[in-house]
Amino acid sequence: MSTADVAGLRGTRSRPGRTAVWIRPERVKELSLLGVIFLALLVFGFLVDDYFSGRFFNRVTTSVAITAVLAVAQTLVIVTRNIDLSVGSIVGVSAYLTGQFASSNPSASPAVAIAIAVGLGALLGAINGVIVAYGRVPAIITTLGTLAIYRSWLISHGEGKTITADSLPSWVVDLPTRTVFSIGGLDIRVVFAVVIVIVAVLQVAMQRLRWGRRLYAIGSNPEAAAQAGLPTRRLVLGAFIACGALSGFAGFLFLSRFGNITVVAGQGLELDSIAAAVVGGVSVLGGSGTLVGAFLGAVLIDVLDQSLVRVPQVSEFWRNAILGALILAAVIADVVIGRRFRRRWSAEARPHTKVGDDSTDLPTEPPVLTGASPKGDATDA
Repeated sequence: MSTADVAGLRGTRSRPGRTAVWIRPERVKELSLLGVIFLALLVFGFLVDDYFSGRFFNRVTTSVAITAVLAVAQTLVIVTRNIDLSVGSIVGVSAYLTGQFASSNPSASPAVAIAIAVGLGALLGAINGVIVAYGRVPAIITTLGTLAIYRSWLISHGEGKTITADSLPSWVVDLPTRTVFSIGGLDIRVVFAVVIVIVAVLQVAMQRLRWGRRLYAIGSNPEAAAQAGLPTRRLVLGAFIACGALSGFAGFLFLSRFGNITVVAGQGLELDSIAAAVVGGVSVLGGSGTLVGAFLGAVLIDVLDQSLVRVPQVSEFWRNAILGALILAAVIADVVIGRRFRRRWSAEARPHTKVGDDSTDLPTEPPVLTGASPKGDATDA
């Protein structure tokens, strides 16, 4: 933790009349996203009749589940300074094979079907991770190749057949409409509640557990992390496995939501996952971003998508253009906010920087150097 962070948490002042920075950039991005979501709802509330209804809320919370899970999965990889372009294909493979199992074994337990989907995703994610971490092939090249390989295998395996909703057990088809509780006309669906739990648990793990902090360390500076003795290869492999497992779970959600599954299931979801993560403040350079931000990015994208559909003046082509513009704006904002906070933190931390003695901030009287080298030099450098 930097000196500026400590000063901010303690509420101290770095200079007379000037308060130290206490809020982190990630929180600024999350609060900004909440503001943008609120503003979007307000604008569309004036443009669309009967916009603030329970039906629209239920539609958004049901449809955002898949994108949110994939955004969280993508974030785990992006923070290590990698990327996974094969998540859409993993969703398709998991959804199709799980659908085949469920239609052939209608009496099977839901837990078994979910385990199959998650296991398939983890296996495909492990293939990506081994190639990237141990084969030293860039992640964008690796996952671009496995995207095509996984999809081609699915097309060959499926032979053009479609899994229909009437062949699936009722618990699969009814899952998207199952409700935990209702508040007026607002239904909190089971799938949405599960996604909230996943985001909360993984966010705490990323912040509190050594595993999560090491992922950030790898993304911030891979060379320094390796020199510090961190098992970088094993951690990157674990991130890809976790990404694949979550993508497999998203495949199960895809199966339950749509029912009719073809060999092109999940195609294009990799763009949605990356867009949600980037819009949510996850830096494509690695080492920065939160799962809560990625979740809020998915919510914003889904709100815009569901809302623009109800505006007849906006065509499908412009909806994609708006999504692209949103991604560019998020990247620019990430750079601007990051620079401003780094500059502010440097200004706040400078008067508190200690060299190993008890000297105070006296700009007109520089400290007298002695022959002994302070122990803090190596750390501060």
